[in-house]
Amino acid sequence: MTAILGYARVSTGDQDITGQAMRLEEAGAIKVFSDVISGKSMDRPGLAELLTYARAGDTLVVVRLDRLGRSLAELLAIVEDLRRRDIALLSLEEKIDTNSAAGELVFHVFGAIAHFERRLISERTKDGIAAARTKGKRPGRQPLDMGKVDAAIKLVEARVSPTEAAKQLGIGRSTIYREMRRLGIERPS
Repeated sequence: MTAILGYARVSTGDQDITGQAMRLEEAGAIKVFSDVISGKSMDRPGLAELLTYARAGDTLVVVRLDRLGRSLAELLAIVEDLRRRDIALLSLEEKIDTNSAAGELVFHVFGAIAHFERRLISERTKDGIAAARTKGKRPGRQPLDMGKVDAAIKLVEARVSPTEAAKQLGIGRSTIYREMRRLGIERPS
């Protein structure tokens, strides 16, 4: 027997998930999984539980697509996983149902746009690197100025904090700590 399973997510504990859950239940969800976590986090236990629970023929329903994925690429990856497992996706706000031919077409178009966007970024990056090289610049991380690192180590040995030494010399604090470890210098207490 197939089931409609809901997924609701809010970003903070100040927000209420009740409204989403109610809409999902009105859409026929027999069980609603939820997360109270930022969309930036990849660790969403409620979504993971839903994906473990869902079986072929089931439908995952969300109020809006942004509740499911934080980016188009992530959303497409989730939808592709659902498709492989024969689980449909229904988004109430966008009126997308991957059970229908039109809904499936929409996701193919989204996928094509995401691919196009990745290619554009790659081309712009290559163009930027080529332009920098023609101006005599070396793209990428610049070589470490060992004179500054040596000066920072001398400051630390003179009881200046690594943070203050980093600020004074315009280098990263982590660089100073890495060099201190390499040279066997204890962290100041």
